[in-house]
Amino acid sequence: MARTPWPAEALWEQLLPRLPGLTVEVVASCPSTNTLLLERARAGDLAPALLVAERQTQGRGRLGRPWQSAEGASLTFSLALPYAPRQWSGLSLAVGVALAEAIDPTGTQVALKWPNDLWLRDDDALAGGRKLAGVLIETVGQDGQRVLVVGCGINVLPMTDKAAAEGLASGYACLQEMHATASAQTALSAVAGPLVDGLQRFSDEGFAAFVERFAARDLLRGRDVTTTSPGLPEGRVEGVDGDGALLVREPPAGGPLHRLTSGEVSVRPKSPAGLARAGAC
Repeated sequence: MARTPWPAEALWEQLLPRLPGLTVEVVASCPSTNTLLLERARAGDLAPALLVAERQTQGRGRLGRPWQSAEGASLTFSLALPYAPRQWSGLSLAVGVALAEAIDPTGTQVALKWPNDLWLRDDDALAGGRKLAGVLIETVGQDGQRVLVVGCGINVLPMTDKAAAEGLASGYACLQEMHATASAQTALSAVAGPLVDGLQRFSDEGFAAFVERFAARDLLRGRDVTTTSPGLPEGRVEGVDGDGALLVREPPAGGPLHRLTSGEVSVRPKSPAGLARAGAC
């Protein structure tokens, strides 16, 4: 089977008017696309860059979790650019919205799990869905500017080891469940432009431009969850606020409302019994 070419030149031509000085690069392998672009920025290379790795050996997710990728099995890329938005709050949620809308324009298949994951809706899954993609946002200051690096990992092919897939805490979903002919290359073509557009709109308008769009795909809203936040082991999610913080009501009903920012907090939907209670309200 002929290898599908990467759309590097086409994307460069498409995005260059919006990101002057942009480079688009595809490498066979690297430890982490985010790490590589951060290192370049620290060395003084502040030009916008889109870097794709066919294989990552030390990919990183949120809270330091590993994100391994084999060639063709997933799309792993990072976008770096000088960035000075009016506010930073809610950026990871806005990125999630941009990616979800590019992958699933109808909004029927892809949900957003606060603060930075895309899940494929699945009523048979314990949590109501399975993880499809993740986002890692990092920044570095250099020469009086701040460079933003947005890393994206999107599962493309089914996992061959079904036992391993079933053992993942967030489950496993892939693009080929939605589109049988999906590939890492077609996924890149689909999401790169909307990601740039989303970042530029966030820079101008902040999270306000994304609040309703996030709410329409909010996986956790109305669900009972467990959290790693001190003093709030569990609660019920009431959505997000205008800054992108997660609003969790402490039990019992009518308890205090807690506002969680992404930081080092992890939030997971509770067991099936918990989900059933949440759906009853």
